[in-house]
Amino acid sequence: MTENIQLEIAKMSDIDGVLALQDLYLVAKLSEEEKAFGFVTTPFTIQQLTEVIHENNLFIARDNNKIIAYIFAGSWDFFKQWPIFNYMSSLFPELTFLDFEITTNNSFQYGPICIHKEYRGKGLITPLFEFMRTHMLHKYPLALTFINKINIPSTKAHTEKLKWTIIGDFQFNNNEYFILAYDMSQAVC
Repeated sequence: MTENIQLEIAKMSDIDGVLALQDLYLVAKLSEEEKAFGFVTTPFTIQQLTEVIHENNLFIARDNNKIIAYIFAGSWDFFKQWPIFNYMSSLFPELTFLDFEITTNNSFQYGPICIHKEYRGKGLITPLFEFMRTHMLHKYPLALTFINKINIPSTKAHTEKLKWTIIGDFQFNNNEYFILAYDMSQAVC
């Protein structure tokens, strides 16, 4: 990670930078070759970004004043506006992870995470995740997410670098997803 990178909780003034980064990696805009390097599927609006920022649940990495990465973290109540999140949370009674009873009250939806391609593979994911984890730990003991099974770079980064656990899978809108869980009390590094 370069020395100029700063990790921060996003502010309203960061919305344009987050939207610009999101726009580069939206799955709907990528070719099949580009998708092989990772992508994000959920396009956030200014209103949605505003809500997440007001809840202090958007974490960014900045290099020389340019936003180069972000991690969303939000309550299931926030994410219920998208059908896929409602479907995933309906599966919670069937899932097990360590000693947790998985509920919408003791967990949050982690992600999406997006890292500019020039900064991928350089160790940014771990400190950015740790920054988010230390801020979210006081709110929730458990993080959950899902990753499209064709998004191999994201699956590898989360299971190998960050030590997330795959606890299930599901199909939605002709796509297949892994469900992953993370004990927020466990530091990555």
